[in-house]
Amino acid sequence: MEKDEMKKEIINRLKTIKGHIAGIERMVEEDKCCEDVLLQVTAIKASIHKVGLMIIEQHAKNCLIHEAQGEAIDKEQLEKVLETVIKFAK
Repeated sequence: MEKDEMKKEIINRLKTIKGHIAGIERMVEEDKCCEDVLLQVTAIKASIHKVGLMIIEQHAKNCLIHEAQGEAIDKEQLEKVLETVIKFAK
């Protein structure tokens, strides 16, 4: 997926997440069933995780693009990318 397409998809997902959060807020205000609220929270967590994965993917591609151009990958840059992935995975 191209960078601009990825950016557009990330923005759309974030807007959807905002809508879900507003929906949960309404559900709490209306004293909806805890099970229903938690189901929506679970959906948001999954959506946020997916956005994070998309951002990591794009970050890794941007940082490691030099390899595709036949250049050596900078060890420090590679370590930074790996640190970012590990932090997200925790």
